[in-house]
Amino acid sequence: MSFTTEVKKELTQAAVTDGVMIALLRMNGVLGISNGLTLSITTENTTTARFIYKALSANYGIQASIRTHQKTTLSKNRVYTLVISDKVSEVLDRFELADSLLLDHGVPDSVKFDEKMAVDYLRGAFLSSGSVSDPEHAKYHLEIASYYEEHALDLQQLLATFGIVSKTIVRKTRVVTYLSNSEMLIDFLSLIGANKARFKFEDAKIVREMRNRANRQTNFEAANIGKTVNAAQAVIEAIKLLQSQNKLPDNLREIALARIANPDATIVALGQTLATPLGKSGVNHRLRKIKELASQLPRATDESRR
Repeated sequence: MSFTTEVKKELTQAAVTDGVMIALLRMNGVLGISNGLTLSITTENTTTARFIYKALSANYGIQASIRTHQKTTLSKNRVYTLVISDKVSEVLDRFELADSLLLDHGVPDSVKFDEKMAVDYLRGAFLSSGSVSDPEHAKYHLEIASYYEEHALDLQQLLATFGIVSKTIVRKTRVVTYLSNSEMLIDFLSLIGANKARFKFEDAKIVREMRNRANRQTNFEAANIGKTVNAAQAVIEAIKLLQSQNKLPDNLREIALARIANPDATIVALGQTLATPLGKSGVNHRLRKIKELASQLPRATDESRR
């Protein structure tokens, strides 16, 4: 089961409200005039289709027939269409649909200026055409697709009233209102009542952040080890050059031999191997002196070494 399906399943277990139904019917409904006035509600989500069908019947006494068909020959998705053919005018009035299905394609004013209705409408909007990425694997992303720009922008403003910052983008035939900030996404799930999904999202986010932090620490340590090894090798080469020309001072002999004997040791660890332990600055000073002295010597050619 996808994370989106989990969220929608949780949302359909909450109480049915006018705000939810207005969003579902407004965003998925199409008027028809064949053999009288009809209202068709279409969705590809099984959970959403079942929720609309039961809500219309149990909560509003509205009977609908349900039809299914395959989306395309190349897709396994099934499309569910609920058709209302009785008392359609009453349904349009009850759910403020008449204007939205003909002229007004935005969020109704009754929703914009009523906080509870606004929350319920956002829940219905997500049920209608929302999706959210799996927080365990993908980038954080939640979106609601609208057919009309007016509606997408109204959703954006509706979210803003609750402190949730979203963006819009045109994608093919839809205008998408989306969230890509994890904190905003968590706030949205909490707002619409998907608390189980919110907790799962938060847990996955914590695990991902811990894993990323561990990876960064591992990479950092690996890089430091590489730097230590390279620095040690440069000092060892300088020591060998001084030794080959009998130019290694007695006062640097102990640290030089310690470095050759412990090529992988850190500066701090190297200082602790000396008869009289030295701190980091003392070891660094002596190693820098060795490199400085070596840099002043002529390097033997391969022929002279042989």
